[in-house]
Amino acid sequence: MLGESFNIAEGDRSVSAETAVRHSEEHRRIVHVDLDAFYASVEQRDNPELRGRPVAVGGSRERGVVAAASYEARRFGVHSAMPSVTARRKCPELIFVKPRFDVYCEVSRQIREIFHEYTPLVEPLSLDEAYLDVTENLKGIQYATQVAREVRTRIWKETQLTASAGISFQKFLAKMASDQNKPNGQFVITPEMAPAFLESLPIGKFHGIGPATARKMNELGIFTGADLKAQTLEFLQERFGKAGTHYYWIVRAVDNRPVRPDRIRKSVGAENTFSQDLVSLEEMRAALEPIIEKVWRHCEQTGALGRTVTLKVKFSDFQQITRSRTLTTYVESQGEVEHTTYDLLQAVFPLEKSVRLLGVSLSALNTDQEPESLQLALRL
Repeated sequence: MLGESFNIAEGDRSVSAETAVRHSEEHRRIVHVDLDAFYASVEQRDNPELRGRPVAVGGSRERGVVAAASYEARRFGVHSAMPSVTARRKCPELIFVKPRFDVYCEVSRQIREIFHEYTPLVEPLSLDEAYLDVTENLKGIQYATQVAREVRTRIWKETQLTASAGISFQKFLAKMASDQNKPNGQFVITPEMAPAFLESLPIGKFHGIGPATARKMNELGIFTGADLKAQTLEFLQERFGKAGTHYYWIVRAVDNRPVRPDRIRKSVGAENTFSQDLVSLEEMRAALEPIIEKVWRHCEQTGALGRTVTLKVKFSDFQQITRSRTLTTYVESQGEVEHTTYDLLQAVFPLEKSVRLLGVSLSALNTDQEPESLQLALRL
């Protein structure tokens, strides 16, 4: 079966360090499961009138932002993080739906229960995706591709939602593989396939290389994985810092990170993009109230407490700043969050520009039970 001949024989012990690291991890079976258009698919599932139609989850007002788009909407070029006014221009028939995070969280918990029937080694990345180490799975299934197929079938039967999966011998390639046959498909990258797959990949398709970094690489003559692989470690470190080390190894298919079921959640936050820019301190204090309330409500529901309060401010020209304060003890009331946030806001005044977005987050949390940095989007 494709993708299951991961084991390698003992060979020449004078191999390079790079080859040795790769060989040491090639026995692993890692599955990356990614729900297809999760928020939008939940809305289409729960409202038959939305099925087959272009749907955007998020705010429909002029300053709203798309949190998720159905595949019908994506055909028009609509995608997450796109301003709602742009999405509407691309797709005049687009239907906007307000997000229901309580529903999404409940569905996510249901899906994680399925994961844990196959392996205790589940590392959630967000509500709609996770890594599973199925090298020694609880069902005794020989092939990782079969585990992925069963998991996807169970998700469909129990939630009526589709999921895509990537299977490989390491996390980076598993995540890359899950994008190959979306929606409702799966793809395998074996150790034998990995070098050619990575070398042929356009640089902008590498997970973790965003548009700005891709542009910088293009300016340096790096357009494909093969171009990236041709660069020395020193060259990449000089131009990209610590990230350069990461780029050097991932294009060589070296990623020995384990699947961490105890991955620590680092922050919880909420933000809002306003229909009209804010100018005065009073306007901004009032606008921060529902944002802080949403963050604190989540803390109460999960028992999470944090010591660092961070204020995020995005101006009308899209410049962004953050201001943080770390307290000596955990914040134990909504009033404490408000007081600290308002102090941080006061400190940035007077402002020369109007404000289009405000956000608040709590970090240095006391809990290790949730996926890292789950952002509670507040785009009403």
